[in-house]
Amino acid sequence: MVRVSKRIVIALGGNALGSNLEEQMKAVKNTAVAIADLIEEGNEIVIAHGNGPQVGMIQNAMTELRRSNPEKYVQSPLSVCVAMSQGYIGYDLQNALREELLDRGIQKDCATMLTQVEVSPDDPAFKNPTKPIGSFMTKEEADELVREKGYKVIEDSGRGYRRVVASPKPVSIVEIDTIKALVESNHVVIACGGGGIPVFKTGGHHLKGAAAVIDKDFAAEKLAEQLNADCLIILTAVEKVAIHFGTPEQEALSELTPELAEKYIEEGEFPAGSMLPKVQAAVAFTQSGEGRTSLITLLEKAKDGIAGKTGTLIHQ
Repeated sequence: MVRVSKRIVIALGGNALGSNLEEQMKAVKNTAVAIADLIEEGNEIVIAHGNGPQVGMIQNAMTELRRSNPEKYVQSPLSVCVAMSQGYIGYDLQNALREELLDRGIQKDCATMLTQVEVSPDDPAFKNPTKPIGSFMTKEEADELVREKGYKVIEDSGRGYRRVVASPKPVSIVEIDTIKALVESNHVVIACGGGGIPVFKTGGHHLKGAAAVIDKDFAAEKLAEQLNADCLIILTAVEKVAIHFGTPEQEALSELTPELAEKYIEEGEFPAGSMLPKVQAAVAFTQSGEGRTSLITLLEKAKDGIAGKTGTLIHQ
């Protein structure tokens, strides 16, 4: 099938959606405008998003509920909290998009797909969990969860104890066929929220939730690959990727080849907790098929970035 429009997967940061319900309601309106600009140009759009502040809020609420009545309530699994965050972020985002599109006279439905993402139990990340999640605990509370649930915990700078989980790489999007069907029937799809609900394949056809957090940029890259997208757009807090960041020699990059990006990665130009996974995901998608490109830029610059006016374009 020949596509005239571009099929674009957008990776949207969880922080861009606010840190509470009120902030999110306001943030999604700005997000909807930027995404509607791309849809108005005739592109097929699929949105993946982070959930850092949101899933933290949910986990804190569930922890307080358990503390209020430990005999009645158990600790909510991380996979369940991710599913909750997908639902309520998607609810706000799809409604904001629907309203913005209708205001522009565009008849296009929006749908949120509760998305599971398969990870490998042999991923080395499970041997060294480092991603802090949830609220701070006392030593007694932490010891109880270690004893009862086998959780890994760390002491965090004198502020208390926190659970840590693995951050494995995504293997496959479980609901990919449904997402494809929605895209091909003229829907804007919101999928892989929070990097997706991480699951293992177990006996038979059962999928078991994993105690893990998948990086949303890597999940978006895998989603773009499996959707046969033309472009992956990773939206972040800067207009362009830079080398020598924060120094007098800082240099913004308008274009990168995978080879040059790999060179900068080896030289340690991109911080592990921020720009590194974005560049790695962008490079992986660009190398995954002929004619595929990636773009890293600001949310409000997405339209200009696609037009080649700004952002960092990663291409062969």
